[in-house]
Amino acid sequence: MSFLQDPSFFSMGMWSIGAGALGAAALALVLANTDIFLSKSEEATLEYLENIDLKTLEKDPRTFKAKELWEKNGAVIMAVRRPGCFLCREEAADLSSLKPKLDKLGIPLYAVVKEQVGTEVKDFQPYFKGEIFLDAQKKFYGPQRRKLLFMGFMRLGVWCNFFRAWSGGFSGNLKGEGVILGGVFVVGPGKQGILLEHREKEFGDKVNPLSILEAAKKVKPRSLASENK
Repeated sequence: MSFLQDPSFFSMGMWSIGAGALGAAALALVLANTDIFLSKSEEATLEYLENIDLKTLEKDPRTFKAKELWEKNGAVIMAVRRPGCFLCREEAADLSSLKPKLDKLGIPLYAVVKEQVGTEVKDFQPYFKGEIFLDAQKKFYGPQRRKLLFMGFMRLGVWCNFFRAWSGGFSGNLKGEGVILGGVFVVGPGKQGILLEHREKEFGDKVNPLSILEAAKKVKPRSLASENK
């Protein structure tokens, strides 16, 4: 047992523990930046989206089926992860920049939120140039809800997104639920179907605006969409 009295033995032991901890941390960082542990998404069907109950944000809210949003002219719909998030505000501003072109195509721009927290929706509206509705059951965030917790802050892409939004002058707060990931949909009128479905895979994973416009140009007049039932 004389080796227990040897200071070098303890030094080597502490070095081994430190190296092991460093190696574990490095492995965790590498794995966090792959898609292995990300929540898997499930594509929505038109039938699933059509039957979602939405509410207006008026004093006396009206409940209606989501298909009203696109039934006549199609629609672009943003499922907002959290209105107070500066990354969501950045994406909302990007989508709003497309509104003049969407208006020419006759396609409205909408957003849905999961909850109403204080003035968060009102404070979000300067960034989003379309009507906003409440999806209290969080159906637009399904069929399989995806969550990103603390691992998200270990992802290099998330920090790049943070820097991009900060550089763009966007700011926000931490109010409300923000771990259930959002997305963007382009839906054609009638039964034309879902033309684009973007699912946020990490915080700040924005949809490509060009993809939105490409999908929007595929929207058919309702008469033609009805013929293709």
